[in-house]
Amino acid sequence: MNSWLSVPVRLVWAVLIAACALLPAFGGRDLRHPEPASSSQPQVTFNRDIAPIMFHSCASCHRPGEAAPFSLLTYADVKKHAQQIAEVTRTRNMPPWLPAPQDLKFADEMRLPESQIALIQKWVEEGAAQGAAADLPPQPKFVEGWQLGTPDLILTAEKPLILPPQGTDTYWNFVFRLPIQETRWVRAVEIRPGDKRFVHHANILVDRSESLRGREVAPGAGFGGMEIRIESQLFDPDSHLLFWKPGTVPYVEPEGMGLRLDKGTDLILNTHLQPSGKPEVIQPSIGLYFTSKPATKLPMLLQLENDQKLDIPAGDKDFLITDEFTLPVDVQLLAIYPHAHYLGKDIQAFATLPGGARKTLIHISRWNLSWQAVYRYEDPVLLPKGSTVTLRYVYDNSEENPLNPSHPPVRVKAGNRSSDEMCHLWLQVLPVNYDAAEGDPRMLLQETLARHTVEKNPADFEGHYNLAAMLQAKGQLENAMREYDAALRLRPDDAVVNNALGAALLAAGKADEAAAYLKAALKTRPDYFDAHYNLGNLLASQNNFEGASEQFSLALETQPDDANAEANLGSALAELGKFTEAKSHLERALTIDPNHSLAKENLEELRRAMTGR
Repeated sequence: MNSWLSVPVRLVWAVLIAACALLPAFGGRDLRHPEPASSSQPQVTFNRDIAPIMFHSCASCHRPGEAAPFSLLTYADVKKHAQQIAEVTRTRNMPPWLPAPQDLKFADEMRLPESQIALIQKWVEEGAAQGAAADLPPQPKFVEGWQLGTPDLILTAEKPLILPPQGTDTYWNFVFRLPIQETRWVRAVEIRPGDKRFVHHANILVDRSESLRGREVAPGAGFGGMEIRIESQLFDPDSHLLFWKPGTVPYVEPEGMGLRLDKGTDLILNTHLQPSGKPEVIQPSIGLYFTSKPATKLPMLLQLENDQKLDIPAGDKDFLITDEFTLPVDVQLLAIYPHAHYLGKDIQAFATLPGGARKTLIHISRWNLSWQAVYRYEDPVLLPKGSTVTLRYVYDNSEENPLNPSHPPVRVKAGNRSSDEMCHLWLQVLPVNYDAAEGDPRMLLQETLARHTVEKNPADFEGHYNLAAMLQAKGQLENAMREYDAALRLRPDDAVVNNALGAALLAAGKADEAAAYLKAALKTRPDYFDAHYNLGNLLASQNNFEGASEQFSLALETQPDDANAEANLGSALAELGKFTEAKSHLERALTIDPNHSLAKENLEELRRAMTGR
């Protein structure tokens, strides 16, 4: 053994090579001219390897009746588009998932893993084989019609829109009047936007004061506009992100987070439509799924924006806009919705925690308006009080931007047209860890956000108005009136702010000053319920019951079912000695609201006066 080990290595190899040289004589393989080594991996086939990817990640849109231009449910379908599929998955243009990977995971992520992208590339390179029939998984079963079953209430647009065959994208708002007589709680909303081939995306806004009906040329006709605002004098902040895009699965709200809908509420469906080359009929529907459980958790939408800074020179490919907001209370971040137009390039939002740690909330390095979406977090993200949320948007207004709608590029500012730009970020947050005895934490969030807005942009009407409303709710009337006045200087003829300032002056005991603002509101908007009602109260405080009863009557012409106006009209008529009419209106108030304390008290007093007892 020892002598064998001492044999020089070259002799051992010489023996081995000689031995190998003899192998061909015995039917072996000549290692001097080796054949290509066979792969240890089997050939990629559609049935075994590619079909599961198509069924899971593509078929929700790429199937008959959905928005995608072709189906991907069969081998023939997929093979026909094999090269295209390989390219769009390699570049990550499909599936349309914009956010980059990050620590904070989003629910229902559509991003393909690298292993699946590589598998698709290999399948195409190898000739796109079909494979054994036994390997083909069953096609996915999709729910046809309403995804969550028949809704409890289905709303259909009263009048369809005829989408023009040519031209730019169309933004249209359908007004849905809610036929409910009492408050209902909604656990899920399903949007069926019409023919999905021509609807890019849609979202619902809740109009609790029916304020946008007036923009329709006829009831149910709808109205145009890309970005709309709903103004309200009540503190009732937006709370839910109700959004649809191709492939959207209806979202069922968590327990205790139902959406409240009251009598006298409209739903506005804001749609982005794309022409097809011929006229198309678009008639959307909305399905509502109710729950008997009132909301116990009250989320709120916060909007960061900096549109005032949007003035992008032609040719600038790295135009930066930022905004930041420091949270005054602990919140859980539930969802995020970034928004820009065609010049958006790199979209980021992050949170800097009080200790200095930084969390990426979302990062989209290749923004594409065509695939904007609401992103819900897999788990709520705790952002403690003192955390600062920052948006950082970069815009590309150069020829290098393939999505730039202007060739050559032109200067672009903020606006509602698709050729304008926007810099918006919505956060759905749920306040947590607060003392309810200190008040609604959403009011503190709204006040802090309004202060941030007016500090950043003193010419922001909504910021001044919202800050004034929060200050008035806290009883800080003098400070509120200063903010209302600032808003009024920006929009002197605005009926809402004239009425609000008049109401604040009336509450402060300055009736003579208040009257001028209330009358100014009615000059602009003669059918303004709130201004008639407030002016009626003002005149009653001056013992002008004739004038007061006239104003309450005018208020009831616009809102016939308002118990307060009926009760106040009855009281004014009683002061005028018109007992029979007064009794009728007080009884009407109690028909509307059987627990109306003022109507009960005054009706009892009136009956005693009428009977002499």
